[in-house]
Amino acid sequence: MKMVSGIAAAGALALLSGCATGPLAGHSHGSHSVTEADVVAAQQEWGEGIVAISRVHSDGGDYTARATEHINTLYAYGVTDVMFKPTLAAEDQFRESFDEALSYFVGREGTEDGGFAISGWTNVRWQNNAVYTDSDSAMAMGNYWFTGPDGNETKVEYTFGYVADADGNLRINLHHSSLPYSAE
Repeated sequence: MKMVSGIAAAGALALLSGCATGPLAGHSHGSHSVTEADVVAAQQEWGEGIVAISRVHSDGGDYTARATEHINTLYAYGVTDVMFKPTLAAEDQFRESFDEALSYFVGREGTEDGGFAISGWTNVRWQNNAVYTDSDSAMAMGNYWFTGPDGNETKVEYTFGYVADADGNLRINLHHSSLPYSAE
């Protein structure tokens, strides 16, 4: 993993300022700078959440409630603006609201949303290309792989931005995912 620094990263981060995902090692806001370890913990929590939503769905449980918890805990909706461009979105490319994010994760009849998080995912693993952190925000870019119920992995490229909320929890304020470029 590489640390990114410099004017360009700081400028990009200024556009993202708001709030990020996962607790900052039990520290309250302002008393702890966001670290790369905080970002990795937030990524782990996000991946475990996606797997949990899939599991609750396959067990016949209330997967919408689990997805709601996932979004409310990990995204900055209601805290600051969120820029969310999901992997499998073409008609409604950008999900500015909680309801649009929920639709993407659990599906909604009459839309393109088939329910990304209810696709039977059994694991999510991350490989950061770069992580940038400062006192109350962070950015990470790289690849993550989603393991399907058949054991096959799907590689996806990501950029996530995080901001620390008033309680020091990282919240996602930028989430962009896309499938890798194919010359075919």
